[in-house]
Amino acid sequence: MTHSEGGPRAQVAASAENLTKIYGSGDTEVVALRGVSVSFAAGEFTAIMGPSGSGKSTLMHCLAGLDVATSGSVRIGDVELTGLSDKAMTTLRRDRIGFVFQAFNLVPTLTAAENITLPLDIAGRDVDKQWFDAVVTRLGLTDRLTHRPAELSGGQQQRVACARALVGRPDIIFGDEPTGNLDSRSSGEVLEILRAATDEFGQTVVIVTHDPRAASYADRVVFLADGQIVRELRQPRADDVFEVMKNLDNPVVA
Repeated sequence: MTHSEGGPRAQVAASAENLTKIYGSGDTEVVALRGVSVSFAAGEFTAIMGPSGSGKSTLMHCLAGLDVATSGSVRIGDVELTGLSDKAMTTLRRDRIGFVFQAFNLVPTLTAAENITLPLDIAGRDVDKQWFDAVVTRLGLTDRLTHRPAELSGGQQQRVACARALVGRPDIIFGDEPTGNLDSRSSGEVLEILRAATDEFGQTVVIVTHDPRAASYADRVVFLADGQIVRELRQPRADDVFEVMKNLDNPVVA
């Protein structure tokens, strides 16, 4: 069931309809997603949570076009991903999706500025200087732009990764455990940046996380268990998220 607000239907940045993903076959078959339907409103920050093996990373990878579902459909905006050629999928990911991973995925030989503009440079797109300046200023990277990744702290490296995701003005930013390798202070900085991306830049953000504190920065949390969406919270508090997760980890048979 998807969540809809009153009034005109919010623009949908990404959606999945009856998504099923099966790995392997026969005795080794694993059903990672069991008919998941969910949509993500434009300009909203959503966290996806669930116990280990619940299918949350698989769902994100299918939404982001990094993995192909066994059945069902995925849309980014009004584009149906099912059946897109490899070339069309690569273009869509490059032009419409931003990524922030747990491993910062920066190129060690490039400066922070070069890492930030890399996807645009590869695509042959011009960098919007005003937007670039706005993003790096907001992320506190102005005096770090000539540094290479090895000269930056973990938190600074992840901020560079956030800037890289934002600078192409994607339709949606996906974060896969984006604070997983960070201490609590750096983690808070990155979450505040993702929150600001939504509040100040109108960006759609979807992250997978196991951390209730990280989830509390979101507008909405979607919980998966055993490949299905089992619960949703809006305007979540860390304590509420923790309670739901505790019960998902220890399911009570009704």
